Amino acid sequence: MFFLSDMLNKKLNLPKPSEALPGRTRAIPTTSKHQVLKKPLKGPYPEGFETALFGLGCFWGAERLFWQLEGVWVTAVGYAGGITPNPTHQETCTGLTGHAEVVLVVHDPKIVSYAALLKLFWESHDPTQGMRQGNDVGTTYRSAIYTFGDAQLRAASASHDAYETALRVAGQGRITTEIAPAPEFYFAEGDHQQYLAKNPYGTCNLKGTGIPCIPAAISA
Repeated sequence: MFFLSDMLNKKLNLPKPSEALPGRTRAIPTTSKHQVLKKPLKGPYPEGFETALFGLGCFWGAERLFWQLEGVWVTAVGYAGGITPNPTHQETCTGLTGHAEVVLVVHDPKIVSYAALLKLFWESHDPTQGMRQGNDVGTTYRSAIYTFGDAQLRAASASHDAYETALRVAGQGRITTEIAPAPEFYFAEGDHQQYLAKNPYGTCNLKGTGIPCIPAAISA
């Protein structure tokens, strides 16, 4: 018999390849343009712009944080860091795809630096909670930075060390954020893109620690 505890256990532990859902070969349908910024979700992106990928819990609220930032050209929500190809939201929420909910951020580095994006990332959620953010429990909601290139990897790692020091001084726990080269990003369904712009009374459990992150300590 399958018990609730079994599902919770799966949600708190990443699946093995033999346990992961099979997924599909074709991408799931999504919207073509950003609801707020009116830019093409899948590009082409302007030459010289850079891409960042963050997981900080529920991607509805996380995406809104980034699209409001000056210098961000477009954002999109999706899934990354798991096993199942082209997963659906329903599949991801089972914990059997291995993916985290993430936000893709395309930005103009001349206006907003990667260090500034990292500052917003660290200050907007609690990176010490493991496989959850607040009341959102499961591997889907884990904290993650997926990097594009060596410069981002160095900056992300430096930011981790600097912010963990600040958290420890404040009596907080250790950071559990996953930092790794960017895996394949799968765009989420259209109804999840810019969800809080379409549903302004929607809820999200994102909440920071209240501890500031110093940009000078995390610049690349």
